[in-house]
Amino acid sequence: MKTLALLTTAMLALPALAADPTEKDAIAMAEKGAAYIKANGQDAFIKKIAAKDPDYLQGSLYVDVRDIKTGIVLAHPVNPSIVGKDLTDIPDASGKKYRREIIELAAKKGHGWVDYQYKNPTTGKIEPKTTYILRVGEVVLEAGIYKK
Repeated sequence: MKTLALLTTAMLALPALAADPTEKDAIAMAEKGAAYIKANGQDAFIKKIAAKDPDYLQGSLYVDVRDIKTGIVLAHPVNPSIVGKDLTDIPDASGKKYRREIIELAAKKGHGWVDYQYKNPTTGKIEPKTTYILRVGEVVLEAGIYKK
């Protein structure tokens, strides 16, 4: 009986041992969002993000949306209090204006990676993060992972 209890406990703990998201996961999530926008429109996608759709919010990996011209956050599943705000020139904990870098990279190349410091929603701590950005029309999709 004791063995069965230990086995059951171990099996219940397995999801907690799932691998951290990778760069491939971030790219895939952003590309999935881009495909959704192309098929259903930007407004429909923003509603999915605001509703915390599990396709676009998986632990510390999620997609948020920014207007490329104004820098205004259009949707954020983890921190909805920043929606509608232009935080372009607000630096991260190390002083880097990473949002400005995101917008510039999206405008010039359409996609790429930006590194910065950000609060991890699963740990509550400021941690190094790298975010894949993907321009879709006049918005930028952002999907990042925390570095270990």
